[in-house]
Amino acid sequence: EKKRTLKCGRVVKSEMTSSTLLTILKLLIIFLCAAWISLWILKPTQAWTIIWKHAEQSANNTIFGYYGLNFAVYTFPIIAIAIIGLLFLDLKGEYQRTRSSRSSSTVFSNQLVVNSLFGILTSIEILVVFLVIVFLGWTYYARISNDFKKLMQDKSLKLNLWQLKYLRIATRFGLLAEACLALLLLPILRGLSLFRIFGIQFEASVRYHTWIGTAMILFATIHGASTLFVWGVSHHIQHEIWKWQKTGRIYLAGEIALVIGLVIFVTSLPQIRRRKFEIFYYTHHLYILFLVFFLFHAGDKHFYMVFPGVFLFSLDKLLRIIQSSPKTCIVSARVFPCEAVELVLPKDPRLKYNPTSVVYMKIPTISHLQWHSFSIISSSKADENIMSVMIKCQGWWTNTLYDLIQTELNKGADKRKGIPVAIEGPYGPTSLDFLKHDSVLMVAGGSGITPFLSILAEIDSTTNKNKFPLKIQLVHVIKRAQDVCLLHSITHLLHNQASRKFHLKLKLFVTQETQLDLGITELLNEFVKVKTLKLDSVSSKYYAAYGLESPVWMAAITGCCSITFLIFLICFNHTIIPFRKKSKLSKEKTSSWIVDLLLIAAFVVALSCSALIAIVLRWRRLKKGIPPMSQKEINPFGQSSAEIKNDLEEHEVHFGGRPNFKDILGKFKNETCGSNVGVLVCGPESMKESVAAACQQESECFKLGLKRAEPCFTLHSLNFTL
Repeated sequence: EKKRTLKCGRVVKSEMTSSTLLTILKLLIIFLCAAWISLWILKPTQAWTIIWKHAEQSANNTIFGYYGLNFAVYTFPIIAIAIIGLLFLDLKGEYQRTRSSRSSSTVFSNQLVVNSLFGILTSIEILVVFLVIVFLGWTYYARISNDFKKLMQDKSLKLNLWQLKYLRIATRFGLLAEACLALLLLPILRGLSLFRIFGIQFEASVRYHTWIGTAMILFATIHGASTLFVWGVSHHIQHEIWKWQKTGRIYLAGEIALVIGLVIFVTSLPQIRRRKFEIFYYTHHLYILFLVFFLFHAGDKHFYMVFPGVFLFSLDKLLRIIQSSPKTCIVSARVFPCEAVELVLPKDPRLKYNPTSVVYMKIPTISHLQWHSFSIISSSKADENIMSVMIKCQGWWTNTLYDLIQTELNKGADKRKGIPVAIEGPYGPTSLDFLKHDSVLMVAGGSGITPFLSILAEIDSTTNKNKFPLKIQLVHVIKRAQDVCLLHSITHLLHNQASRKFHLKLKLFVTQETQLDLGITELLNEFVKVKTLKLDSVSSKYYAAYGLESPVWMAAITGCCSITFLIFLICFNHTIIPFRKKSKLSKEKTSSWIVDLLLIAAFVVALSCSALIAIVLRWRRLKKGIPPMSQKEINPFGQSSAEIKNDLEEHEVHFGGRPNFKDILGKFKNETCGSNVGVLVCGPESMKESVAAACQQESECFKLGLKRAEPCFTLHSLNFTL
């Protein structure tokens, strides 16, 4: 009894220490965020301009120079937030794994606004968007009002008053584009994601990237078009448009950057992205040229404001490339009648992930460049040596994969070749708070079922009943009856409900067929037939998937990269750019593009050093070959060809119509006697909007967790409680 009391005391003390550290890290993050935002608010003011000029002059007399000051003030706060955020997420994950109590969410964050144009917005999102618009308006007003107070004629252009004013207006729109560019890359970070600190996963933050990118291109286009217009009406366009100035703004570089930005934007439109994904994918890699020419156009002093996103994105991309370089392979695959494929991949037993996690996959046999994301449908608790993904074949890449597996199936077992795969991730939620309800209603549209398969597998494998809901209703909306095969991995959960740790009820809606004589048992017996491809015998020369480096190591690499960059930036500026007092060229100004190249060179060296550290860490973890796996792990549902038992009477099948979500929510609420109910949705945007609207109408007590999904190529999942 004394030992038990001492052990409980240690656990409580450990939880209190972790809670205190989490609070301290959270306060540091809030402070740094507030400081960085304050810089942006103060930057357009005259008072800040005067203070900053004096600060740069003082810094030029030190070893750091103005470039070190700019990096420390404008760039490093965001890098520091990323470093502290990684430590925060690591500690939070450990802290929540030791707790089983349910955490409550605030009512304020649960408020939803359903809009056909913008989709589903939370009140927090609306507030942040409003504040960003106010900030942009303030920046523009402060800048343009100061400009109009002290208009100065350009000697080379000799513009009229209205032309001069319009040119200033055009210039300030360029600064708005710069402010958007500072935020553009932050939402699409994965390993170094800042949004995960606030519980927002990559799949949801992508839309912020889209919004910011659209605003940036709009402001940049107005900036460029208006400038060209002023040059045209003043008859200077032929002279100015080809200028590559030695100092100051390089006009030609800005024009090239604008053209590249427009190409990226046009090919990102839904009409092109969904039909011609390859065009969208490859043209998006022009961002490297866009950033380089933006640097040449704006200069290094302006670039330090947008550099945090560039720094973190480049390092994040580099770490992801290194993590995914050792190839793994497919140990088995299952082909379903509805042209869906389940891939079983080997993983290191130490790799753990939460349900609804996502992996990015590249199959060199199909394409050496294309990566596609898929939801993991397995549980790392139940399956230590494997992870599975379900892929609905609906595009060129996925159809090619389907044909590749069919080709291997037609070969003899001795002639089959291994299919190499590069795996990046997994990425997933840091906590399972979105499941901490008494009852959960899951609504899935088509292939949007995949995140829920991993949730059900996780719940089925857990021993802690207090951690997950005890009553679950799954509403699955499909177009054709044969799509029921997507439920293959959970068919065993639909049986023997009395002996299960939780109660699961399935409501299946087949919208484009009217076969009223078929029940759930007949559907499963007819369509849940699979062909299995075994490739485990050719996997000895590949590696298991090891996942990302630990957050602590990623924070250390980020810190080393920033320090290395600053050191080399100082060294390059002191050795390559001549000192004014000692050089014969002291009367000449150094070309601005040379200074920009030094910044790029220092950054490349810093990334190279970070890559070396990451490679050493990666290869220390790797072990050649894939651990032996049991036949059950390779083919856990090998008995799927057997007849489905006729004990599924409580499950429902509806043909020929769409579900009435308001009725479903109302009935489920009555069945649960008004208990704490969570609603999770994954599927097309129209479905998510319908469910959100039904939740608003039915009860303010419902908490809606949205699952983001791109139905055309890849399945994305995100979990957050609203």
